Amino acid sequence: MTPQLVKIESTPDLVDQVYRSLLDAISEGSLAPGARIMQEDLAAQLAVSRQPVLQALRLLKKDGFVLDAPGRGVLVAPLDVAWLVQIYQVRSALDALAARLAAQGRARLDPQLIRQGRKAARGHDVKAMMAADAQFHAAIYAASGNPLIAQSAQLHWHHIRRAMGAVLQVSTMRESIWDEHEAIAEAIAAGDEARAEALIREHGEEAGHNLAALLSSALGAPTTSAAP
Repeated sequence: MTPQLVKIESTPDLVDQVYRSLLDAISEGSLAPGARIMQEDLAAQLAVSRQPVLQALRLLKKDGFVLDAPGRGVLVAPLDVAWLVQIYQVRSALDALAARLAAQGRARLDPQLIRQGRKAARGHDVKAMMAADAQFHAAIYAASGNPLIAQSAQLHWHHIRRAMGAVLQVSTMRESIWDEHEAIAEAIAAGDEARAEALIREHGEEAGHNLAALLSSALGAPTTSAAP
């Protein structure tokens, strides 16, 4: 399958733009796990030279999204269930801290976030579902008042987004996730630090377990840990 990539305008941050374009394609499944990456083809599709593509691939390799395969060149890294579980453990800890700090300030999250999430889940719009979930958690990070939380979570979210994209191609997001999100938002607004922290930690652990189980059974993803 030929990945659908958006052509890049020539700017000083060209490598970053190529990186993000390729990361989007990997996360959304257009560049599937195990797919061979041809630098010349990608450069032509993006309307750039090979150099920024090469540099972007080096960054993607460092972040664990692609790997070198002897005799085959560069491949999209396989989905690793054990690695995903570890990522969710870190994400749950960051989410718990963010929710507790946000509750200290009795932050009120935009209710539109919940409405958009429910709409995306009902419509089975994969891209919208992933975006809505990320936006909800990003709102909590922002409400925490600690910018390091969002910075620390950013790379983990790319891996989670990739796993979600693969699962949502063959399954669907539980609409009850948005009941959980709503309960978390209510606890934060009420200033109930303990409840907000407990709810979001439980939410993250269950989400990680469900995602890992679906990847293992439905997609046959590897279960051995191969963290980058």
